[in-house]
Amino acid sequence: MLMNKDIEVCNCNEVHENIVNKAKTNLPKDTCLLDLAEFFKVFGDSTRIKIIYALLQTEMCVCDIAELLNMSQSAISHQLRTLKNHGVVKYRREGREVYYSLDDHHIYEILNQGFNHICHKK
Repeated sequence: MLMNKDIEVCNCNEVHENIVNKAKTNLPKDTCLLDLAEFFKVFGDSTRIKIIYALLQTEMCVCDIAELLNMSQSAISHQLRTLKNHGVVKYRREGREVYYSLDDHHIYEILNQGFNHICHKK
């Protein structure tokens, strides 16, 4: 194998049809992969990650999250809108207040798996 800027590559041009066919059979549809890529983009912002971690502890209103992160309510609302639109958080209304929480346990699992992956390499 040849080294190409820290990426090992073959020095031949042989295609292994059985491997390619197996991978092709199990490859999800492009639309699903695009949706998955968009979903993971949500986790690409440290403010949104902080909000998710806060909501792991308890449901919170925008005022509480803004205070916790030392940010404006408008900035927090913008991030919560993104999280809500991607199915990461949900909300409930109680009188004039709106409380946010994680949509379901999958969000915790996704974040936890990512965190474990990053931390085990350090």
